[in-house]
Amino acid sequence: MRTQVRVLAGVLLTASLALAGCSESGSDSKSSYADAPTAVPAAPGAGRGAAEDGKPARRSPRLAPSVIRTASLEVEVRDVAGALAKARRVTEDAGGYVGEESTERDDDGSERTRVVLRVPSERYEEVLGSLQGTGKLLRRTARAQDVTDQVVDVDSRIKSQRASVARVRELMDRADKLTDVVALEGELSSREADLEALLAQQASLKDRTGLATITLSLAARGAHPSAGDDTPGFLDALSGGWHAFLTMLRWIALVVGAVLPFGALLALLVFLWRRVVRPRLPRRPAPTSVPGSLPQARPVSGDGAPVSGEHK
Repeated sequence: MRTQVRVLAGVLLTASLALAGCSESGSDSKSSYADAPTAVPAAPGAGRGAAEDGKPARRSPRLAPSVIRTASLEVEVRDVAGALAKARRVTEDAGGYVGEESTERDDDGSERTRVVLRVPSERYEEVLGSLQGTGKLLRRTARAQDVTDQVVDVDSRIKSQRASVARVRELMDRADKLTDVVALEGELSSREADLEALLAQQASLKDRTGLATITLSLAARGAHPSAGDDTPGFLDALSGGWHAFLTMLRWIALVVGAVLPFGALLALLVFLWRRVVRPRLPRRPAPTSVPGSLPQARPVSGDGAPVSGEHK
């Protein structure tokens, strides 16, 4: 009896301890859930870089604009040679150079000079202002063309093309068959040609964006014609007609000179035919009439009756 009471008391003690543990664990879980901080939703795309490497995401670098600058100036000066020397000095001091130069002189002795200057883009405005001050400005045109997208595109294509050439070379190093080597050589040549074309385009863009182009025209005072001088007069029309007449006579003489040898040769051939060849040719006999070859008409009497015999 005492044994049964001890067993029953142990079972009740075990059950009470189990219930106490469950209640404590449940309260602990509730308190831990309640004490947990509320998660803040992250902005889309903001935590990619931080989630991967634990570093803040980097922003794409801002590219400097690539601009092609060109300008054209027409200036009237007293001394063309002195103004040209000043333009050269200003260009060379800015770090540029003279690309092209041409000088001409009118019938009245007026001198005109046209020169193409290449100056660094950062000194473009400064040089332009200095050139305008050499004399009286008659005309000015300026243009700025943004080619930033084109420069970025060419740079990206060059990078991809270089990687493509490197891959083909790696394949050539690992190729064993002759046919594979020949095919890869052709592909490598084609890709290297495309790469060279892209590099040339990149160099051209770099030259045009790095150096601005200024076309300067220098004219002596009084060299530019007025608007009224462009209207033709009677003497101009007479002079033009005389020149047209002389031109026509010149062309006629040229045509006669070109045809004359053929005419002389034709006349000689006709002379030889009549005087030498034709007399030596055998002459054909004249055609003679053969009796009885044609039917003869029968004589008719006065009353219209045919005569049977010959008429004596």
